[in-house]
Amino acid sequence: MIVNGTARISSLTSHPRSHPEAPEPSSAAADAAPRDEVEVGRQRERASATPQTTFPFSAIVGQDEMRRALMIAAVDPSVGGVLVFGDRGTGKSTAIRGLAALLPPMKAVIGCPYSCDPGKPAGACPHCATHASSRKSHLAPVPVVDLPLGATEDRVVGALDLERALTRGEKAFEPGLLARANRGFLYIDEVNLLDDHLVDLLLDVAASGVNTVEREGLSVRHPAKFVLVGSGNPEEGELRPQLLDRFGLAVEVTTPTDLPTRIDVVRRRDAYERDPAGFCARYAKADRALQKRLTAARARLSALDVPDETLEAAARLCLALGTDGLRGELTLMRTARALAAYDGAETVGIDHLRQVAPSALRHRLRRNPLDESGSTARVVRAVEEVLGS
Repeated sequence: MIVNGTARISSLTSHPRSHPEAPEPSSAAADAAPRDEVEVGRQRERASATPQTTFPFSAIVGQDEMRRALMIAAVDPSVGGVLVFGDRGTGKSTAIRGLAALLPPMKAVIGCPYSCDPGKPAGACPHCATHASSRKSHLAPVPVVDLPLGATEDRVVGALDLERALTRGEKAFEPGLLARANRGFLYIDEVNLLDDHLVDLLLDVAASGVNTVEREGLSVRHPAKFVLVGSGNPEEGELRPQLLDRFGLAVEVTTPTDLPTRIDVVRRRDAYERDPAGFCARYAKADRALQKRLTAARARLSALDVPDETLEAAARLCLALGTDGLRGELTLMRTARALAAYDGAETVGIDHLRQVAPSALRHRLRRNPLDESGSTARVVRAVEEVLGS
């Protein structure tokens, strides 16, 4: 889901280091003394040249709904992100991490810790506002940032750079996870186990598109827009309704029950663990094809109009299911349009609604104590009644 907004923290604590796999941008890039832009460009070029060893997205066996939902969120971030719930060991994290390798590179301002779009006004970015005359750009990977369950608020929203404050006497801001995830994806594994204070923070930042961090004598505002992707096991606890409603799509994954699929999964995973580079090389062509399809879908998206007939069908379906508000219709419309763009269709049809209705609506239903069937079965039944087979 697109998450953005304002967070205000009053405590003064040090900023923990980032996850070793994804180093944080230097705080020097956030004020009047940025790091050397040439060196920043070289570092990102070296990172992009590193061979991909993440399990390839195209090598994932089954789980069609999950893979389709992730691709839809990549085509149109306004859909609102993806929540993947299901059994342990069913490829949830593998698929989400594999998606990162498919995302086409984006244009970003060199030296900006928030990866701002050079084609748009500097806005609330403190770096770009200070260096408006020298906003050189380059192609950078779309950020996919992990939010650890035990992360502190300072780790998420950013903090005062104590090292610079103590050694130089300067009040400088060290960006947090929200800054690093701007224009990208924020991934939370076991999202249903996320601490309440972090859930509150994510809910609070869903309004303005700008993250505001205030300290004694320091006030920093920076862009913080990203797609939220979460995964978890429902047996370990439910997700708070307020956060659940913020996800555009909700996907249920289950353990494969047919023998050929299980054997194929085990065979591919074993081959990957024994030779990650070789395994990824075998699926590189398939991943590149998916990336081209994703790029083409993004370019086609703005030209696709949703016919009144399809809009009416979406509204009738939501009325039949009794969803609260209009978020269901909006998400259903955007998801169907993104799927049509991904499929290369010339218009958004009823069949696109049928395919995405369970993902877009299953987590928006009120609980009916008289209906023992699950939410997915209720959506499927309503689709058949309202939209036909």
